[in-house]
Amino acid sequence: MIFWEIAKRNIRLHFLRSTLAMLGIVIGVVAIASMGILGNSMVSMVSDSLSSVGDSVIVYPYTGGGGFHGGGGSSDNLKITDQQFQQIKRVVAPGIAIPVHSTSERMKVGVSKDYIVASVYGIDPQYLKDLNFELTAGSLNNANSGCLVGSAFAKDNNIKVGSRISMGTDGSKGTLRVTGIIKERGMSFDISTDNAVIATQDWFEGTYNTGKYYDEIVVKVKRDQDTANVKTIIEKQMNKRDKVVMVIDSKATLASIYETFGSITAFVTAIGGISMIVAGVSIFNIMMMSVNERIKEIGIMRSIGTQKKEVMSMFVYEAAIIGVIGSVVGGILSLLAGYAISALMLQSTKYLWTLSTVSSIAVGVGFGIVVCLACGIYPAWQAANLNPIDALRHE
Repeated sequence: MIFWEIAKRNIRLHFLRSTLAMLGIVIGVVAIASMGILGNSMVSMVSDSLSSVGDSVIVYPYTGGGGFHGGGGSSDNLKITDQQFQQIKRVVAPGIAIPVHSTSERMKVGVSKDYIVASVYGIDPQYLKDLNFELTAGSLNNANSGCLVGSAFAKDNNIKVGSRISMGTDGSKGTLRVTGIIKERGMSFDISTDNAVIATQDWFEGTYNTGKYYDEIVVKVKRDQDTANVKTIIEKQMNKRDKVVMVIDSKATLASIYETFGSITAFVTAIGGISMIVAGVSIFNIMMMSVNERIKEIGIMRSIGTQKKEVMSMFVYEAAIIGVIGSVVGGILSLLAGYAISALMLQSTKYLWTLSTVSSIAVGVGFGIVVCLACGIYPAWQAANLNPIDALRHE
């Protein structure tokens, strides 16, 4: 089409001006897409880290305030009694209620002389499979003298299956043999295993003289159960007169986290969109300049029979060429920007090649093209509606 060729010719004649306009679009697309990639990568990372606990309801003793309750060093009235555990166990059926002891302890690994401090959990071995622990080495612990350790704890302290850990100062709490290493689980609402030692319930109770007083109860709901309903049932049963326990619905907490990250993603993407609006203003200014420079040319074209819609299409084509080239180049560069930002801020690029990444780039490219076309329509309309006689007189 001749008007397409005229549009390309005008871009070539004003190459520097057109290139600067394209650069504005490139920057806008990169800003929008890379921020979207970062936000979606953050959501994916959190989702992977927490997806394993989406079927849990966590019960803590009520401490008189908000937040999560810690553990082993608290007094008995800040723990869950065995009687309360049995009540919870009955009301959550067929879900599984798992009592958990927890504390922190000084310890030595092997022949090392340096002490380290880590979390220690006491869990009945019969519940380990219900907690969905995946092992990278060894097997689930069934012996009183054995323990499991988290992958980060094992890596940081060069622990392997068979390694021995002396618990307490000078081994005063005895020695545990590592029987298995738990695969990394990331953040967790129930039991944070990555930097922890998981001993048996009997060993924990015998070593710390806790008796049947627990720091938390982890309820694993069945597929036909709803975590919100289970939470409500526990609260009604346990908090009849006074508030005895705090109940955390992991699924509801996950939804809240995802909503928060979604809002953050939308916010940072909107910030990137500001640069696109600025680029759009630049396109509008350039197109108005192009119309003013070519008024006499437009007058000649109109006087020989060129229709309004054909004149208009010539300027729309020009805006489209700038928008498409700038947006596509911006989309390509946004992949590199997203890779760099993910590697720098998230220390991982595994979430870069996902559907959400593609959608972020598509949104950026699409928005860039739409902005260019929108900013080119009015100048094109103005050019098409110039009076041919006045245009021919223009100097």
